Amino acid sequence: MLSAVPDLLARRAGLSADSVALEDAPTGRTLTYRELDRRASLAAGMMAERGVRAGDRVAILCRNRIAFFEILFGCARLGAVLVPLNWRMPAAELQPLFDHCAPVLLFHGLEDRATVAALAGAPSTIGLDEGYEAAVEAAAPAPPRPRWPSAGIWYLLYTSGTTGRSKAVIYTFAMAVANHVNIGAAIDIRSSDSTANFLPLFHTAGINLHALPTLIRGGRVIVLPGFDAERIVALIEAERLDTVFAVPTVYQALLDHPRFAAAPLGRVRHWGCGGAPLPDALVERSRRAGIRICAGMGMTETGPTAFLASPEEAWDRPGSVGRPQRLVRARIVDPEGRDVADGAVGDLLFSGPAVTPGYWNDPEGSRAAFTADGWLRTGDLARRDSGGCWYIAGRRKDMFISGGENVYPAEIENVLAAHPAVSEAAVVAAPHPIWGEVGRAFIQLAAGRPRPADVELDAFCRTRLAPYKVPQSFEFVPDLPRTAAGKVQKHLLAG
Repeated sequence: MLSAVPDLLARRAGLSADSVALEDAPTGRTLTYRELDRRASLAAGMMAERGVRAGDRVAILCRNRIAFFEILFGCARLGAVLVPLNWRMPAAELQPLFDHCAPVLLFHGLEDRATVAALAGAPSTIGLDEGYEAAVEAAAPAPPRPRWPSAGIWYLLYTSGTTGRSKAVIYTFAMAVANHVNIGAAIDIRSSDSTANFLPLFHTAGINLHALPTLIRGGRVIVLPGFDAERIVALIEAERLDTVFAVPTVYQALLDHPRFAAAPLGRVRHWGCGGAPLPDALVERSRRAGIRICAGMGMTETGPTAFLASPEEAWDRPGSVGRPQRLVRARIVDPEGRDVADGAVGDLLFSGPAVTPGYWNDPEGSRAAFTADGWLRTGDLARRDSGGCWYIAGRRKDMFISGGENVYPAEIENVLAAHPAVSEAAVVAAPHPIWGEVGRAFIQLAAGRPRPADVELDAFCRTRLAPYKVPQSFEFVPDLPRTAAGKVQKHLLAG
């Protein structure tokens, strides 16, 4: 990898000055690449006037908006480190993250003013709806930084906390370029593309799937405050989206929308999915709608693009996350670190330029995340078939042993999701006096369906699973606890 990359925004502004870079969906306001370049320099100058220096952390707490990208590129100009914070967290949960990253400046939206006021030791703050515009326009622009060091830290992303403990993943400039190659080549991102940014920008998918790669390529990013099925369907109806990336729950909502099936779905060139397993039942619904949802897999620590299924395999290989992308190396190993044969389940490892160098201010966590020879330990279990397609068996921490047999909850959850009365299921281990551990299923009921009896669910599972995999209990919950990426927080269920 190169030791440095050019100022990505300045280069793009030189190539596509009058092309629209960003569009605010609620208001229709747009910024061209020339205007975004200017605004990023003004944001950098404004931050510098407030004492922000290279290496300083700048926190941001807000819903999706154009200003986020101005500040993101402004930090790159200064060499400062942006820290997007999760606006869904109360101040009590944000405080330890805030203390850990120690920002010198905090941007926030109007909705988050009370949360910011409750944070102890908050630095200088700027309200994005109150003082930001005047401060930016009054600032002296900072010049472009012609070379961004590849290993330099651009931003930190706190992990979504499926285990209850967040770590600040380091994102470098090299990772941004590598992810652009990985996802851009996989789905053929073009300068004429438009994509919708609705996943939260404190999460890697919000920034990198597909917003930042589209900006690097010169396309248009339509920014929504959050997911809105009506607005997304309207964009599809207007033939304004070329690529879509979403989590399974978003696709469920789109497929449920009364106008989705009649929209010109063929106008969308690529439908991508990640963040959580894509159930076979949802694949079948997408087939009936005529869209090929390409499942993938990645992590905050991998930039995130690691695997992605091709459109040709989307319907024919349900459950597969595809193949490793251009700048990703992947291995499946046994407990001794030896590569396993095709079809065998083992621990998934990654390496490559899109993989993070570690966690901010956490040398112990960084060391534990990698093998002695530099491979990232994902914590996921995977297998590869003889045709070269990869499948995620689940998290190693989720696997349990029942009567001496390994049980992978993801397999059971996929079976339960096929029941017409089940919207989604999460399976955790429960202690058992004879078998050691057995499955305990938490189920979200499908809309408009009566609750099925336990005996019905048991019989449904037994025709599709070995007996030791069938859950011993079924519990219905109104909602499953989730991270911002749509992943179920099983540690909250297993308590």
